[in-house]
Amino acid sequence: MQIDNNSEVKMIMDFNLEDTPRGKRKHYWLKIISDGFSNPICIPLMVMRGFKDGPILGVTAAVHGNELNGISVIQRLFNEVSVEELSGTIVGVPVVNVPAFERKKRRFNDGVDINHIMPGIENGNVSQVYAYRFVNRFIKHIDYLLDLHTASTGRINSYYIRADMDDPKVKRMAKLQNADIIVHNPPLDGTLRGAADDLGIPAITLEVGNPSTFQKKLIRSGIDGIQNVMCDLGMIQDEIISTERQTVECKKSQWIYTDSGGLLTIPVEIRQMVKKGELIAVLRDIFGNKMNEYFSPHDGIVIGKSVSPVNQSGGRILHLGILK
Repeated sequence: MQIDNNSEVKMIMDFNLEDTPRGKRKHYWLKIISDGFSNPICIPLMVMRGFKDGPILGVTAAVHGNELNGISVIQRLFNEVSVEELSGTIVGVPVVNVPAFERKKRRFNDGVDINHIMPGIENGNVSQVYAYRFVNRFIKHIDYLLDLHTASTGRINSYYIRADMDDPKVKRMAKLQNADIIVHNPPLDGTLRGAADDLGIPAITLEVGNPSTFQKKLIRSGIDGIQNVMCDLGMIQDEIISTERQTVECKKSQWIYTDSGGLLTIPVEIRQMVKKGELIAVLRDIFGNKMNEYFSPHDGIVIGKSVSPVNQSGGRILHLGILK
């Protein structure tokens, strides 16, 4: 590995491919904003540039500060790929939302979910400026984007992909992940994936398990999926990994919510197929009395679910994938 881990990491204001010589691996701090002491708040970049020309593949993680599996995916990916055999460039961003990561929280330090406000606003508030500068100083310079996420606090996820399956390039990237589930999801919701799409950059979201932890098997699955994309793009010369697992494709998905507070029990498991009308949750009061039962509104598959029994009105029960 041609990198000096003892060397000073350079701070940059904009990602520029030419900062990294061919056949080298470099780390950078990309300055985004500054704090109340005028100290820079920087995003870490890991760059590996091959000797041969090829695409620039961006891999991002921790857009939400407590979604950690993607960090390990990027670190291990960079340890496994040989720069000598690489065509093109990989740029890993192990932590996008630095203020949230430092606080072990999902949201930015002003309480905003920055994955709902992309591509930000140049002269907006702090979270809007942060989002705007990240998109313009990094995202606009790449050719493809794989954005790694996990479930939110109090919930668990299967390994699933959100992608615009009407776009042939995006569809190909999604299928190469060998995920449990793919949800057709056009990027119209202020996400980083949507900001990339607006720039003409094919992008998918990888939901790799659960928050605030490292899960070895899911991390391995994430690495394999990214390497499959790299093989398909001609960035590395290797065999595309396939599995016997059948990926379930969903035409859309929806969250199912409670209508009152109480203690929630969800008897179905992630990746379980459910029928319309099947019992999916029971709500009890603090004395143990049954208050309500909830049933699946469609035939579908359980993508993710709540694991916190304490529930308020409008609490999430489960994320249901509606089959094609």
